Amino acid sequence: MPQALDTPKETPSQTAGPFVHIGLMPNFIGLAGVYASDLGGTMLGKAAKGERITLTGRVFDGTGEPIRDCVLEIWQADAAGLYPSPSETRGSADPHFTGWGRAAADAQTGQYRFETIKPGAVPSPDGRMQAPHISIWIIARGINLGLHTRAYFSDEPEANAADPVLGRVEHKSRVKSLIGQRDGNVVTFDIYLQGPNETVFFDI
Repeated sequence: MPQALDTPKETPSQTAGPFVHIGLMPNFIGLAGVYASDLGGTMLGKAAKGERITLTGRVFDGTGEPIRDCVLEIWQADAAGLYPSPSETRGSADPHFTGWGRAAADAQTGQYRFETIKPGAVPSPDGRMQAPHISIWIIARGINLGLHTRAYFSDEPEANAADPVLGRVEHKSRVKSLIGQRDGNVVTFDIYLQGPNETVFFDI
């Protein structure tokens, strides 16, 4: 006998539209009074441990033009490789570091910028160590579902070579699209949505 399906249907996805900043970063566009400051704008306290770095870059569309109205979020471990999560079983994460940040691309140049720390290595479920990396989520007009990628570090060649996630990228020539280029304390990670330099995105 057929069973009635009275559970709600999944809400269909839709593009973020040109209004994503209103909900996520109202102060950035001059809409004051919603939040004292935009959420995710500051990741570091004065006593945060670890090596301070700037993660920066631009997001490019399929024509090679920078996307100037996108918003990015990052998640990462602290300098000891610990996440600020109750499920973290290896110790307590740095209380002076949030592990999460949000930034909008500059409306003129398309450049994004995060002031953060270099994360430590973290274990995979199988016990192998993942190289230091920063997880990134991108949304903008025309993107129906947020895009997920990772930024690894050019100064960690041995750890990158042993990383179990990078090892699963089928076309090895594309691994370089996940490596942020470090110059001093600045790590540049450009993201390409389409084209010959397309960044590897993860279905999670």
